[in-house]
Amino acid sequence: MSKTNAHANEIALVHDYLTQRGGAERVVLAMTRAFPRAPLFTSLYDPAGTFPEFGSLDLRAGSLNRVPYLRREHRAALPLLARSFSSTVIDADVTLCSSSGWAHGVVSTGRKVVYCHTPARWLYQTDRYLGASDSRRSPGRAAKSLALTALRRHLETWDRIAAASADRYLVPSTESADAVRRLYGIEAEVLAPPPAIDAEGPRCAMPGLEPGYWLSVSRLLPYKNIDVVIEAVRSRSDERLVVVGDGPDRRRLEALAGRETTFLRALNDAQLRWCYAHSKALLTASYEDFGLTPLEAAAFGSPTVAPRIGGFIDTIIDGRTGVFFERPEAALLVEAMDRVDTTEWSKKLISEHAVSFSEPRFAARLREVVAEEAGKRTAG
Repeated sequence: MSKTNAHANEIALVHDYLTQRGGAERVVLAMTRAFPRAPLFTSLYDPAGTFPEFGSLDLRAGSLNRVPYLRREHRAALPLLARSFSSTVIDADVTLCSSSGWAHGVVSTGRKVVYCHTPARWLYQTDRYLGASDSRRSPGRAAKSLALTALRRHLETWDRIAAASADRYLVPSTESADAVRRLYGIEAEVLAPPPAIDAEGPRCAMPGLEPGYWLSVSRLLPYKNIDVVIEAVRSRSDERLVVVGDGPDRRRLEALAGRETTFLRALNDAQLRWCYAHSKALLTASYEDFGLTPLEAAAFGSPTVAPRIGGFIDTIIDGRTGVFFERPEAALLVEAMDRVDTTEWSKKLISEHAVSFSEPRFAARLREVVAEEAGKRTAG
């Protein structure tokens, strides 16, 4: 990347890479709606791998994007991303960085605001990010672990310098705020992102899926613990599971699953709405810094079963919008599923909970923060 120019006296947006369909990418889309004139900078952009809405934006990818392999396999770019972002100079009054480890490293001629989804998992939560080293996990784990070990000292130094260069930090949850305080010594404001799916939008039926299944919506990565969800559903007779998502753990998970599990990927929003609306409940056994999918499920009046850890504590009310279990273990998940079956749920109360995390609230606070930082630049 090189020196770039946003619209004069306005905001620029930055995101790590746009190669996936996940919660962070949906938050970026909400940011683009809050600032529709702002250009969006990123390192890699794969139109086929991420949400189609990015295709209509003023999107500016860096020089790494010229390598097709990296667009398809963004993790292979890890040794190159720090340098790529550090060499990017963005000329704007305020640069708003959506970061899970890279975008906060850009140089801004104006004020820099970082929306930190989480400090880099691959750096500070390596075992959780790669998965346990037992036989259930990807055979490529050892090679990835060696690569991270070799780069760790340099990347930790780079990451802390990047964090310190920000004028203001925002985070999605109290869990993320604790991590930012512990790792960077920065006090961050909690600004929860909105549910990404508008429940009132169109729905497209999924042929062959009968309503009443358990649902999992997740990237297929080791730390998401989809294998725990698969095991729990398999242990209950005559139950069905629909897994929506894709990722490097897909082949292993498909080998674990039986005929009761259906894998779906690259769904559009209309298809995903149908999946949420016709599910019994959302199941997750992941560690998340912010529990976004429970809010998506809640928008359709569906409860969530989740571990009592991380960001789920911010987005689930036990017994009202979902059920907690203590650890990501199949037996404990099964017990929580039993509670779902024996609880009378109010779709109205669940959906009202989702509304309290609305996109207008999120966008309004972002605009306030950006206006405050722009004013500081003018005053300076």
